[in-house]
Amino acid sequence: MSLPLQKIGKLDRMETASIDELRHEQLQRLRWSLIHAYTNVPFYRNAFDEIGLKPMDINSLEDLAKVPFTTKADLRDNYPFGMFATPMSDVVRVHASSGTTGKPTVVGYTQSDINNWADIVARSIRAGGGSRGDKVHVAYGYGLFTGGLGAHYGAERLGCTVIPMSGGQTEKQVQLIKDFEPDIIMVTPSYMLNIADEMDRQGIDPHKLPLRLGIFGAEPWTNSMRTEIEERLGIQALDIYGLSEVMGPGVGMECVETKDGPTIWEDHFYPEIINPETGEVLPDGEYGELVFTSLTKVALPILRYRTRDLTRLLPGTARPMRRIDRITGRSDDMLIIRGVNVFPSQIEEQVLKCEALAPHYEIEVYKEGNMDCVDIRAELKPGVSDNDEVRARAAKELAHHIKSYIGISTRIEVVETDRLARSEGKAKRVFDRRNK
Repeated sequence: MSLPLQKIGKLDRMETASIDELRHEQLQRLRWSLIHAYTNVPFYRNAFDEIGLKPMDINSLEDLAKVPFTTKADLRDNYPFGMFATPMSDVVRVHASSGTTGKPTVVGYTQSDINNWADIVARSIRAGGGSRGDKVHVAYGYGLFTGGLGAHYGAERLGCTVIPMSGGQTEKQVQLIKDFEPDIIMVTPSYMLNIADEMDRQGIDPHKLPLRLGIFGAEPWTNSMRTEIEERLGIQALDIYGLSEVMGPGVGMECVETKDGPTIWEDHFYPEIINPETGEVLPDGEYGELVFTSLTKVALPILRYRTRDLTRLLPGTARPMRRIDRITGRSDDMLIIRGVNVFPSQIEEQVLKCEALAPHYEIEVYKEGNMDCVDIRAELKPGVSDNDEVRARAAKELAHHIKSYIGISTRIEVVETDRLARSEGKAKRVFDRRNK
């Protein structure tokens, strides 16, 4: 299903700028951000001084490579507010990560940051085909997680009617989608599949609903899952990229005209790709770890933040800004199985190739003696005959795909529909027991 291009609306000035104009704007904003961080954040001042670097030594975008990296550990070491560049009296909102692997990373926003964020998310929704007057069902979690409020303020800024449902209460989600008839839903892709399952249980045909667009983010997802969502729900499924440390949702957004990966809003966030082992900056088109420098953030400027997301930078298509390819995984997410590098997204691709299997799965990694072992549990699709023969055939097919395409042997258990736990936010699919 395609959307008329006139529905996209008027673009911002920097969305139509030439590459030269964009690079000039980036350099001016980068210089401001470097001086702001150096002057007001002791962590950055110390990091610069240790290597004898001053902000005014950065005379080109390429010179940014001289600046030290920032990591999640740096934010945690300065918990809670040590990375802020403004007095707390100027901070109007605080968000934080879940902190499941340690102290949460805390981010702050001045009123100008909140205004910028709303503008950028509004731009993102518009790039996906949203417009003033659309109803937007927000099923990202509200609270310290940036997803819910980030989507909410952006949709309001665009002139949309916001339905602030938040996550959970899946039956009620479906009831409100049926009764309120939203045009757009913003949610994690894994939870969208839970909502689709609930529609099936309630006997609701999603193709008869006004819902036309899903803006999905907060977790990696594959093109196979995009196809599954679009065919099952009859909507456009687009990718929004963001992370709390850099801002929240809206750092990049897939454009409906091309659907070829999120366009990074480079007038606010300067992207680099580095070799995750050496830190060397890689040319556009090469795969590596995504790094961001904020160009306009006031409360929490972030310099060369290592996202751990693995992707590559591609030329702009619908906009002059560069795009990122689909995230293949995270450098800290990668599983090494008997010497083979494996990402959960690779497993997902193989699950979705099997017609009898639903896109719900779990990966368990453990040791038998000195040997790494991988068990995968996958569900039968609703409506597929559930008997031993069908399960055995599906398990054999999945094991074959994984061995052929990834190169590891696995033990597959195919379980009945609805057996596996469902997530109401970011899906947890990998359980690595090797260190326990």
